[in-house]
Amino acid sequence: MRIPIIICSATLLCAANAFGSKHYQLTSPSGVISSTINCDKELTYSVKYDNEEVISESPISITLTDGSVWGPDARISKSSREKVDRTLSTPFTQSETMVDRYNGLILHSKDGWDVEFRAYDDGVAYRFINHRKNPIEVLSEQVEINFPADFKAIVPYVRSGSDEDIESQIFNSFENCYTESNISQLNPHRLAFLPIAVAVDNDLKIVVSETDLNDYPGLFLYNPDSTTTLKGRQAAYPLTIIDGGYNNIQGIVTERAKFIARLDSPRTLPWRIIALGSDRDIAESNLSYLLAEPSRIADTSWIKPGKVAWDWWNHWNITGVDFEAGINTPTYKHYIDFAAENGIEYVILDDGWAVGRGEDLMKINPDINLKEIISYADEKGIGIILWAGLRAFERDLENICRHYSEMGVKGFKIDFEDRDDQLMTAFNHKAAETAARYNLVLDIHGSYKPAGLNRTWPNVLNFEGVNGLENMKWSTLDQFDIISYDAWIPFIRQFAGPLDYTQGAMNNAGRDNFRPINESPMSPGTRAHQMALYMILYSPLNMLCDSPSNYRREQECTDFIASVPTVWDETIVLDGKMGEYIVTARRKGNEWYIGGITNWTPREVSIDLSPLKLKEVSQISLFTDGVNAHRNGNDYTHQIIEASTSAQLKIKMAPGGGFAAKVIRQ
Repeated sequence: MRIPIIICSATLLCAANAFGSKHYQLTSPSGVISSTINCDKELTYSVKYDNEEVISESPISITLTDGSVWGPDARISKSSREKVDRTLSTPFTQSETMVDRYNGLILHSKDGWDVEFRAYDDGVAYRFINHRKNPIEVLSEQVEINFPADFKAIVPYVRSGSDEDIESQIFNSFENCYTESNISQLNPHRLAFLPIAVAVDNDLKIVVSETDLNDYPGLFLYNPDSTTTLKGRQAAYPLTIIDGGYNNIQGIVTERAKFIARLDSPRTLPWRIIALGSDRDIAESNLSYLLAEPSRIADTSWIKPGKVAWDWWNHWNITGVDFEAGINTPTYKHYIDFAAENGIEYVILDDGWAVGRGEDLMKINPDINLKEIISYADEKGIGIILWAGLRAFERDLENICRHYSEMGVKGFKIDFEDRDDQLMTAFNHKAAETAARYNLVLDIHGSYKPAGLNRTWPNVLNFEGVNGLENMKWSTLDQFDIISYDAWIPFIRQFAGPLDYTQGAMNNAGRDNFRPINESPMSPGTRAHQMALYMILYSPLNMLCDSPSNYRREQECTDFIASVPTVWDETIVLDGKMGEYIVTARRKGNEWYIGGITNWTPREVSIDLSPLKLKEVSQISLFTDGVNAHRNGNDYTHQIIEASTSAQLKIKMAPGGGFAAKVIRQ
């Protein structure tokens, strides 16, 4: 294990900095990334990668309602530098440990604030720090990213609201496909939510995100001036919130303040991250996790990741039983039996278990006997997770967590948040803290990206903020090309943390044969593509979206899916190109799992297994696209092949295809 090394030093006054200037240089440990910070008339930063400028001088500041501004004409009293090189234990993630290695710089202002920069070998980050003891109000935060050229951007626009009213876009589900365009050609009237990507060239990519987001509004980016600059926008502070939206369970803001945040005491603000590197570097980056506040849960032994048998996507559509399937006790017992037969840790009761429209979570649907269901699940070693709409969960948080924990429930899926203003981000931390006191795990839906919450509160196992497979119940491929989307998200959305994509469809269709069907849904692409997503996408609480009846008809596929871990000891991206394809290997103990997917372009990949450091000849259980998978997505092959330590694994993937493999030690 790497020996922790932390070196801190305080420098002299800003005026005594190199050559008496107010310019500071910060370089990553390897020297490949450097940043110049200027604290003269404006507080600015710029970034170079391999000595080439990729972010031009960009101003940052915070304006308070009292008229003071943090940044311009900064009165810096001193600067502090640090070198950190340590290995962290990182449970419930993609890696058993993570190396935290960076060079840091803090500029200390005489006016009650600091600004902190860090340079890693895969990116730079900065944040403001408030030292004022009295409450203050943040009127606005200036976030600007100036690019030296008109690079290509890959952004998820906010899907809701009007181009004529930016404020109407603030309330949204944080779900959309990606739009590619030059930065200057981005829609000047439409916000994009984070993360976003920028292609500097064919080899160098940038991903912009934020982390350690708590009790502060999340960041949107847009280009209102049609230049090569992206600017930040944040939701104003909510003053009045009422029940409304879907089934009256969403919090609808009817009045907002003129400011974005209240800061009641000294505290740090969120990190702004600019990750840089090759496609594989970006896909392997852990910056969002490393920069987040460490766990607030001392004893995490009770937190249990795992897979979930899910009822909603497949519309409770089970066959071959002697009862009418639906939201009732026999149906849920059937899901529990399926989970127990296949070593699946949880069953979720989605929307419908509570009476009415789910507006009161203390009243149970009379068609189900929840106590009986929980007792039955407990006998079989299966945990029950309950769906919960935001407002119902929020208004009675403590009582709901206490009551259902005592009943034996293991967690909640919180849904329909659709906001990231200060009160919403504060609530998610409060919900996580309350749930942790009752040993409950959480899955947060209809929400913004993880933004570090999964490190601070590791009982929050999963997040939506992804335009996942559920959308194919009602979307055509013309409306939403999920296969193309799949080739983007391992590099962009997944950078921010785990994602509840809800894969595992057993009815798979080629591009020309797919159609949305609510009660008997299918997925575009191939069976092997769906299976590969269990390795490609990182989900500590991972859904099996399809019906138990369909999984039982496809038992060898189900056996493979059920065997895939949900947290890992090691992750290696073996190959990939943003928006085109990816091959990812993940290890748990002595077992390696490998998954690969492609967009609609068929391709053959040659996979070098040497990074896996196999110590002897092994067998590989390999699922690949069948010869007719381009016509019928259900067509797959399964074979056991021999593999040496230096093997080159050649695999053909059909359009929308993939492969899934498990290394079997001999």
